[in-house]
Parts: sequence; structure tokens; C-alpha cells
Amino acid sequence: MYYADKIESLRDIFGTSQIVVARESITVGDREYPVIDDVIVASSPEQYTPFVRRRLNAVAAPGVRQAMHAADIQFTFGAEWQTYDTLLPEHRQEFDRYFDLVDIQGLKNARVADIGCGMGRWSYFLTDKVREIVLVDFSDAIFVARKNLAGAANGIFIMADLQHLPLRDDCADFIFSLGVLHHLPIPCFDAVRSLKRYAPRLLIFLYYALDNRPAYFRALLGLVTLLRRAVCRIQNPVFRRLFSQAGVYGVYLPLIALGSAARLLGLSRFVPLYEFYHDKGLRRIEQDVYDRFFTRIEQRVTRRDIMLLRTDFSAVTLSEHIPYWHFLCVR
Repeated sequence: MYYADKIESLRDIFGTSQIVVARESITVGDREYPVIDDVIVASSPEQYTPFVRRRLNAVAAPGVRQAMHAADIQFTFGAEWQTYDTLLPEHRQEFDRYFDLVDIQGLKNARVADIGCGMGRWSYFLTDKVREIVLVDFSDAIFVARKNLAGAANGIFIMADLQHLPLRDDCADFIFSLGVLHHLPIPCFDAVRSLKRYAPRLLIFLYYALDNRPAYFRALLGLVTLLRRAVCRIQNPVFRRLFSQAGVYGVYLPLIALGSAARLLGLSRFVPLYEFYHDKGLRRIEQDVYDRFFTRIEQRVTRRDIMLLRTDFSAVTLSEHIPYWHFLCVR
């Protein structure tokens, strides 16, 4: 009964006074959502993962349209974060980099939402700095996030499609969505705009189009994209693990070594991958190789693209620091 003392929060998040908390379900208005391992399963039955169906003894529902639900993306991120489920020392440094635009002390009394939380690696560093944190993901990664935040009493865990969030408008004070929206089957900027209804401030990270890099970076990206489109269809876990390890030792580590040598001449920024990965461990790099090659949908944006969001927000602030590009939007 993890949510027995969180009824008022649930009323505010879902926008209804009609909340009934039971041992294995939560009723929200006229909808009853199963609860599995403290995760509120608010996805539609058509979008249940095999794991959820097994736990609920449910039969797979037919008729999901690909435009509305990318089942392969759901599978990939669930598998990724079940494979790479451990919080690493590098995650703390990356958290600081992503949140360089955010006054974290100002979030002390805020409800913060992590949209597309994955294994909860960023929320983990916020739990003791915010009043309440809501983690949302549509894949089985949400159950990994629950385990990683097992010591947090202020977390609310929801399994839901980011395109159809069952939350009320302005349910949060601050939202962050890092490395997520560019994998949706809708334009990523449409997804950014849709999130502003839920909070007045958004921290977003979208893959960049290498617009601040030399042209050969983009040429290499084109070749990598062709390879990604071929291998992302292969769901065999052994192949994915071996491919990821091969990428670490065959591509990433040699380029990091080359970048280290180029650094002596002040030229390391001209070596692909070096800037972001030179201080990362093998496990962290392997996870990124998996993430990079096994997602079918990948959108990339330029700095100029991001600045066009100023027509939809009162302010858009883009960080000049890695990871490129992350930015803060104020409604």
C-alpha cells in the first residue's frame, strides 16, 4: 500500500477527488489502474508490455496503430534499462551537466516530473532536493526506476504513454525530459510544446544535428545512421550485447585514444566521440552504444531549430555546454 499516504498527491496529479487506493489497484475517477511493484500502470491495455500482461494475467489486445504507439521503441528501452540497470559514478557528473541551467535549490518545495525516466538515473539525484517527484515511462524501465529509487518516499511511479499522459494540466512545477522526445513517432518539437500544459518550466535534451561540428562529423553520422537502421531490427539480446561491446572496443575506445593524443596539440574537439566519452567507464559507454544503435526512431535538431520555440514559450535558454543540445523553456 505504498500510495496509502499519497492520496492527496494523487488527487492533485490526476485532477480528481475520486481516488481509491487498494492493494493492487488505484481507481482514478471511473478508471481503475493496476499497481505492480508500486508502479501505477496507466497505459491502455493495448500498450501493455509482455511483462505487465504476465503479471496481470492479461491477454494481448490487438489493433495498436504504429503511428500512436512505437512498440519496438517500447521494447528497446525496456530491454536497455533492464540490462544497464545500475547507477554509475558518471551519472552524477552528467546530472550536473544537464541541470546547469536549473536553480535546484529553488525546487525544494516543488513537484517535479521526469518524463521518460528510464531507469531513474536523473531523478535519483533529485529525490532529496524536491518535495515530490513523479516518474513516467511507457516501457518496463519504470520498474527499474522504482528499484533504483527504493529509498525515496516522495516518488510516484506511473507507466504511461508520453503522448497520452493521464495527468491534469499544471500538475507539476517543473518537468524534465532528457534524451526521450527525439525517439517518439511524432515531431519532437510538437512533443515539447505538448508538455508545457503540464508545467510552466521544462528542461529538455534532444539529439543535436552536429551543427557545431565540422562537416565530416555529419558525414560519419550518415554512415552510422545507415548501420543503425539495419541493426535496430534485431531484437536478440545476445546479438545486442555483443554488438554493443564490439562498438566499445572497436570504435569508441580507439577514437577516445586518438582524441587523447590530439589533446596534446589542442585538437581533441575535432575527434568524434572524444569530448563526451573520454571520462566515461566501459559500462557507461556500452550502454550508450546500445542506446545509439537499437532505436529505430531518431530525430536530430539544430540550435537554430530550438530557438524557433521562442514563438511558443516566453523564454528559451540553450546551454553552450555538453550534452548538446539541452535547453530550458519557460511558458
